[in-house]
Amino acid sequence: MRLSDSKISHISNLLTDGLNKDKFLSSSKVDEARKEIKSAFIEFLKVDDEIDLVVRKKIASLANAPPEGSQEWSVLYKKYFREQEVRRGR
Repeated sequence: MRLSDSKISHISNLLTDGLNKDKFLSSSKVDEARKEIKSAFIEFLKVDDEIDLVVRKKIASLANAPPEGSQEWSVLYKKYFREQEVRRGR
């Protein structure tokens, strides 16, 4: 699932605010932490997008590729997606 930049920023703000409130993060490091959290989210989602492309190509290359949206397609997608995650150490 792709998240918009504003949603990623919102989640980053919630996390840093919570860490700061609970004294796990000093006030002087909030902006730095927010940037790092946002960067981590973007990198994580980028890998998901790459995996999505690989999986879609793999399903499309099957001799009897099921139509996208069908139950069979969904099962294959989840299976191949998980295989790619494991292959990438996730």
